[in-house]
Amino acid sequence: MARGFRNINRSKPQTYWVGVIAVAILVLLTYLTMSKTNSMRFSLGGASDFVKSGKKPICDLSNRKSDICEADGDVRIIGKDTRKVYVAPSQLVDIEGGDSWTIKPYARKWDAGSGARVREVTLQLVNGSLEDKHCSINHTVPAVVFAIGGWIGNYFHDFVDVLVPLFETAYPFGGEVQFLIANIFPPFMDKYKLFFKKLSRYEIIDYDKDDAIRCFKHVTLGLRCTSAEDFQMEPSKSPHGYTMYDFAKFTRTVFSLEREYPIKIDEKTDKKPRLMIITRAQTRRFMNVEEIVQMAEEVGYEVVVTEGDPDISKFSQIVNSCDVLMGVHGSALTNMVFLPTNAVVIQVVPWGNLDWIAGHYFRDPSSQMKINYLEYSINEEETTLTELYSKDHAVFKDPMSLHPQNADWDTFFRIFLKEQNVKLDVRRFRPFLKHALRILGEQNRE
Repeated sequence: MARGFRNINRSKPQTYWVGVIAVAILVLLTYLTMSKTNSMRFSLGGASDFVKSGKKPICDLSNRKSDICEADGDVRIIGKDTRKVYVAPSQLVDIEGGDSWTIKPYARKWDAGSGARVREVTLQLVNGSLEDKHCSINHTVPAVVFAIGGWIGNYFHDFVDVLVPLFETAYPFGGEVQFLIANIFPPFMDKYKLFFKKLSRYEIIDYDKDDAIRCFKHVTLGLRCTSAEDFQMEPSKSPHGYTMYDFAKFTRTVFSLEREYPIKIDEKTDKKPRLMIITRAQTRRFMNVEEIVQMAEEVGYEVVVTEGDPDISKFSQIVNSCDVLMGVHGSALTNMVFLPTNAVVIQVVPWGNLDWIAGHYFRDPSSQMKINYLEYSINEEETTLTELYSKDHAVFKDPMSLHPQNADWDTFFRIFLKEQNVKLDVRRFRPFLKHALRILGEQNRE
């Protein structure tokens, strides 16, 4: 058969070469068609997705929390009073010049009060040369332009409005990215400096003060939020499939936290698990801390009592050394991000039908971080609101009538989150600490 095949080709040389040329032309046309299609495709991917030239800049304004624009090409970024990002994309892209998007590059756009101090930035598409805007500095790495502002200073918002979205946005670049940050607040930057340094190897540029024309090949304006919920991610919407578990692991590396898993309770060890009790300084305080500590020690814990520490490097180490963390609903529970995988967090929910707040802010995020979650809702006898309101008041008869959807946020916040403290019924609470022990004994390590 082989010999016969060769004979056929020899007997018809012209037909053979015509066929070869036809196939070559077909392959070339297919390649050109695919190249053009790829050059026109819009993408919101990470660094590796933007090495190809010719993608039209795109702004995704659909997320409830954050707007984000990404573009590659000839990028000129001007800060200070101009606050513009000019992009001349590849000539392969068939676009019309003059397209622009104006956004507040802060990850809490739905909250008007939060973004009040954040100024807008415009991404302007330019069809042609940008030679009239001469580069002051040429950068070889991509840029991320965003604002801090908002409610930073509140520990929970530090994470949900800045650190989590920044991780989603910048981690894919592997440190090879330049941050241009607006609304810089020096105490915030100092507190989380290790976090920023882990995401970028380059000195941060103060966008509000920078009057240089900085040139890049790629820019991200704003921060990515794959989930519309706080302290959560949606892997299916992430170009890289990131989860809150990835964020927790990353955060532990930032602060050099060594414990990956909590203690495993079994017959082979007599070491006691560590329980951290977070006592708030002003609102929603435990009124009987000593009684709680005594009961916890009787159950079998080594107890650590703390209000927290502004030195996050130091405090994260203490949290990571613990196996169980408990506290009344509040921003201090954000510290669960430092707990080892499979640890336990116990949220004490104040009086007032606050299950929806408890779930939204900490119950759902804890499961995404692979932290075991227990929830204890106090009863009427455990709240100090009995000292301020009669049992016939709506506070007790109809708490939902005082929730934001039926009253207003200020009333709801004042009563249930500001005026209320907790006197924990240690006998009623004791089974929860025992349950946490069982979880530690049954944990499966990956």
